[in-house]
Amino acid sequence: MTVNRLAVLAVFALAACGQSGTNPPTDPAAPILTPEADAPPPTPPPGVGSIMPGSGPQTFVGRWAANTAWCANPQGAERPIEITTTRFEGYENSCGILSITQVSDGYEAALACAAEGETSSERIRMAVQGDGMRLTWLNRDNAVISLARCPALPAAPAAAPVP
Repeated sequence: MTVNRLAVLAVFALAACGQSGTNPPTDPAAPILTPEADAPPPTPPPGVGSIMPGSGPQTFVGRWAANTAWCANPQGAERPIEITTTRFEGYENSCGILSITQVSDGYEAALACAAEGETSSERIRMAVQGDGMRLTWLNRDNAVISLARCPALPAAPAAAPVP
């Protein structure tokens, strides 16, 4: 026998031995079983959450106005700013919150905004004390606006059941 025939026979012999310990490239590897892998993920300290939108401390969430009389206005230029953990909505602008980072005096957020057909990136700092917020526009020469928290909107009346 030649060397090539021996190599081919060796390959067939190995293939006939059964399944190897290696996964095919399309299958995920089996998890590694260690005490660390079985441990639950660490939990953040109380009051500190993820820096991703949709989670974390919510002191800045709510309706905020430069003039408390604006709190009653649902629309128009003199209406409140509405902030959630994922959105920052104002008059003629709408922003998605891309990231939120806790800083010593509040939170800094990166926003992706659309206003009057134009898009922009904004960075803000929100520092809340009680029912007041100091909103700083970091990429607008650190312009500061003082806002007051608006009272919660009354709950909509429940619809009467249909007979």
